[in-house]
Amino acid sequence: MKVITAGFSKTGTKSMFLALSELGYNVYDFHDHFWHHCDQWTKIYSSSTGGTIEDFKEMYESVDAVTDAPPYLFWEEILQAFPDAKVILTTRDEEEWYQSVLGQNKVMKRNYIYQVMQILSPTGWKYYKFFRDTMTCLSGLRMRHPFDLMFVKNEMQNCPPEKLFVYDVRQGWEPLCEFLGKEIPDKPFPHENVAGNALEKLMAKHPALIRIQREMKVTVALMSFALIFGSYKIYKNGFVELLNNFWSSVQLK
Repeated sequence: MKVITAGFSKTGTKSMFLALSELGYNVYDFHDHFWHHCDQWTKIYSSSTGGTIEDFKEMYESVDAVTDAPPYLFWEEILQAFPDAKVILTTRDEEEWYQSVLGQNKVMKRNYIYQVMQILSPTGWKYYKFFRDTMTCLSGLRMRHPFDLMFVKNEMQNCPPEKLFVYDVRQGWEPLCEFLGKEIPDKPFPHENVAGNALEKLMAKHPALIRIQREMKVTVALMSFALIFGSYKIYKNGFVELLNNFWSSVQLK
């Protein structure tokens, strides 16, 4: 572990994921934390003591950098597990950040496939619970929907000053590369998830969300078959009963 991004969601975490990947780091973002370490995070959430240094070493020994939740909630514990890592605190104007959170929430609510697949897929249901428990850990509330609220106190003054870099992704490559000791790439700094547009890309490319959508399609197919078969049986039995009633009435006459 070389870089811990400690900034909240919607402070440029998706852009940081792309930027750190461009700089050669093996980076885990939110969906990667779910895909690779969902069970471990669920255990940490349910523990009264949280995660141990050994837990985080086991989870992220082969990972160079982390962005987004849940790691930004546990940046201090992860730093204890990897004391040579550097910490980047991404920042954003408070009102702009809040409006971005509301915009992300609207995008997620408008995407009906994203909503339904969390119900009709076993992996999707697991994903929903991971998301819900992450938001509960973040806010202390039982969330009805991810991103409803995103407020938590996190004392960044506990980070050694020589390891901490407070960064706004709009500053671009130069200050980031200077802090990390990397060459400045010959391309524009990435700006990802503008207006929440990363969701569709993730649903098309990330293996966790692809699997959830496949499972949803299987569930829909099975439900459709059951509905058609049930309707057929009802129709057939009803038709036979209708014929029997007809012949019975004819014989009585």
